[in-house]
Amino acid sequence: GRLKAVWISRNDTLLEDARRDWTAIGGSASDITPQSAWKQADAIRMDRGVLFTTYATLRQPARGMRLSRLDQIVGWLGADFDGVIAFDEAHAMANAAGGGQGARGPKKASQQGMAGLALQNRLPNARVMYVSATGATTPENLAYAARLGLWGGPEAPFNTRDAFMDAVEKGGVAVMELIARELKALGLYIARSLSFDGVEYQALRHVLTGDDVEIWNAWADAYQLIHQNLRAALEAVGITEDGKAKSGQAASAVMSAFEGAKLRFFGALLAGLKSPTLIAAIRDDLVQGRSSVVQIVSTNEAVMERRLAEIPPEEWNNLTIDLTPKDQVLDYLMGAFPIAAMEATPDEEGNVTMRPLIVDGQPVVSQEALRLREALVVHLACLPAVPGVLDAVLGALGPDNVAEITGRSRRVVLRDGRRVVERRSASSAKAETDAFMSGKKRVLVFSDAGGTGRSYHADLNCRNQDRRRHYLCEPGWRADAAIQGLGRSHRTNQAHAPLFCPVTTDIHGEKRITSTISRRLDSLGALTKGERRTAGNGLFRPEDNLESPWAHRALQAFYVALHWGNVPAMDRVTFEQKTGLQLLDSDGQLKKAEDLPPMNTWL
Repeated sequence: GRLKAVWISRNDTLLEDARRDWTAIGGSASDITPQSAWKQADAIRMDRGVLFTTYATLRQPARGMRLSRLDQIVGWLGADFDGVIAFDEAHAMANAAGGGQGARGPKKASQQGMAGLALQNRLPNARVMYVSATGATTPENLAYAARLGLWGGPEAPFNTRDAFMDAVEKGGVAVMELIARELKALGLYIARSLSFDGVEYQALRHVLTGDDVEIWNAWADAYQLIHQNLRAALEAVGITEDGKAKSGQAASAVMSAFEGAKLRFFGALLAGLKSPTLIAAIRDDLVQGRSSVVQIVSTNEAVMERRLAEIPPEEWNNLTIDLTPKDQVLDYLMGAFPIAAMEATPDEEGNVTMRPLIVDGQPVVSQEALRLREALVVHLACLPAVPGVLDAVLGALGPDNVAEITGRSRRVVLRDGRRVVERRSASSAKAETDAFMSGKKRVLVFSDAGGTGRSYHADLNCRNQDRRRHYLCEPGWRADAAIQGLGRSHRTNQAHAPLFCPVTTDIHGEKRITSTISRRLDSLGALTKGERRTAGNGLFRPEDNLESPWAHRALQAFYVALHWGNVPAMDRVTFEQKTGLQLLDSDGQLKKAEDLPPMNTWL
C-alpha cells in the first residue's frame, strides 16, 4: 500500500490531538512525526509514516543553501506521489489567491494559502482531502480548494476562478447553497455534523445597572469628542480642507484606524460590563456540579506588554497598575491620532498623495492637532475603567481555579494580596487543559489561540465528566472562529452534551456584533452545508442579520423619517453630531438613496 502521508494542521500544539485521534482508530502514536524533527537544511529520512506539519512551517521560504519547507516535503514524497495529503483546519488557507475588498482596499493573498496551493500543484497525483468545520465564510476563501473541480478543468462548470467568484457574487447565498449541494451529489463533498440531541441553549442576559449606564454613556460621549477632535485634527494637519479630503486614501486610513479602535474598545467594554453576571453564573455552575467554559476574543495582551515595558522588572512582584480596555484608547491616541503636518503632492495624473511636511530634516508637528490630542488624554484620564473579562474572571475566582488557554506569554495576577507578573511557557496551554480535563480546575477561559482543534468537552476518557456550560461571552467578528470555539465543548465520546449560553446585555448597540456574525453564518452555512441556516446551530437567528435587503430598506426609511422630523427620540442634527454621518448634500437637501451612508457604515 501507500506508506507515506502528510497531515497539515493549524499549529504545533495540535500534534498531540492528531496522535490522540490516530490512536483512537487503531494507529500508533509513533506513526506521526512532526516536520520540525528535521532541520530545514536536512532531508527527511523516514521510510514510512505520517509527516505532521503546520501551515506556518509550510510557508517558510528557502534560506541560502537551505531548501524551503515545501521543497523538503516534495523531496521526501517524490513528484509522482499519489498518497494522501490531509489539509486539517483547511480554513487556515483562506484567501489563498487574494481578491475581495477589505476595509483598506483589495486583500492580498495569504502566504500560507499560497503555500498550500503550491503543494497541491507540485504533487498533481496526490489524493487531497480538505477538512474543516468552517470551510469558508466568503467565496474567495475557497480559493485553496482547487481539487474540488469548480474551475479550470475540462469538465469544470467555470473556466477560471474569477468566473466562479463573479457568478457567486451575482447569485449570492442561493448560489452558494446550490454549489454545496451539487458537490455533495457528485461525492466530492461531505458535510457531517454531530447530533445536537441533548444540547441546550440558554441565554444569559446582563441587565445594566445605573453605574453601568453611566460608564457606557461616559465613553459614548468621549468617543463623540474624539471624533470631533479627529476631524479638527485632519484640518489642522492639512489632510482635509473645509471638510473635504485632499487625499481620499489618507483620510480613509485615518478614519479606518479610528473606527477599528472604537469597535475593539466597545467590544472589550461590553464584555467587561457582563463580568459580574458571568462570574455569578460560574459560581452557580460550580455549586450545581457543572464545569464552565468561557469563550472570549480580547486578552488585552498588547496593552499589558507595553505597560510592563515601562516598568523595571524588579518591580514586577508588586505592581500598582490597572490594565483595562481604557488603555487601548490611550494607546490609539498616542500612536494613531494625526499630529504630523502633511503636504499634498499631486502626480502627473492628478492623483494626490499626502506626505509628512519636513523642515530641516525633521517632521513638523501641528501644534493645534497636538493640543487636541492632549485635551483628549486629559479628559480620558478622568473616565471610569472596567477590567477585561479575562482578568475579571481570574481576579474573582483565582488563577489556581481557572485554566487559561490564550496566547499570552505573561499575565498579571493577584497572589497573596499583591499583583505580580507570571510567565507562561509554550507548554502552559497543555498543562492548563490537562488540569481542566482532570478536574483540578473546573473553569476554563479560552481565546482564539485555544479555539481550534482542542477538546474541552465531558470526555468519557477523562476524569472531569461534569456537564459543560459554554459561555459565548465575546463572539468576535469572525463567524468561523465563533463556531470553531463552540465546537470545543461539543465533541464525540462525551458523557454529557453541553449547555450553550450566549452572554448578552440590554445594550442595543450589541446587535452590531451579532449582525455581522449572523450575516457571515448565512454564507458559511450555504458554503459548508448547502443550507444557509445550519452553521449557527440555532444560536443566532436570521433576523439578527441587520445587513439583509429588508434591513437596507428599513434604514432608508429611517433616514427619510429622520430628515422630516418623524423620529421622536432624535432629530437629524443630533444624529449627525453623534454619528459623524452626513445626510444632506451641498444644497441642504436629503442625499439620494445611493449616496446616503450604507448599512455597514451606519452600523
